Formats: sequence, structure tokens, C-alpha cells
Amino acid sequence: MSDTLPDRLSVNPESPFYNEELLARGIGVRFKGVEKTNVEEYCISEGWVRVAVGKTVDRRGNPLTMKLSGPVEVWLKD
Repeated sequence: MSDTLPDRLSVNPESPFYNEELLARGIGVRFKGVEKTNVEEYCISEGWVRVAVGKTVDRRGNPLTMKLSGPVEVWLKD
């Protein structure tokens, strides 16, 4: 597998941007210079991350998220 990361990646298996192989390898996300561990989805070209808001969930059991805009950096942890 190549070390190039996709422009957009999601941890939700129902999303078209989900990639289990990359998530198993470990992805690091830095947003505005701070490493984030609660990122649900990111898009490098559009400059945003979607982060979980606490432990709250919607009626389908998915975490409630908030979209934040700013510079995004991603890397493989392994």
C-alpha cells in the first residue's frame, strides 16, 4: 500500500470516504497546529475537520459532530 493519504477520510463505515485499511494503520490529524484525537472526518483541500462533541449521540447512535474550519495536516502513525 502506498503512503499517500486521501484528501478526505471518515471513520464512519457508512460513509463513501471510509477506508478500513488506512484507519487500521493509524492516522494522525493536526488541526491549527494541535493534534486531535476525536476527529470523525477530515478534508484537506477544503480545510475542515468534523469532531465529536462530547459523548452525545443522535437517535441512530452516531456521535454528534461539529465542523471546524482551518489548516489540516494528516500523517500515518506507523
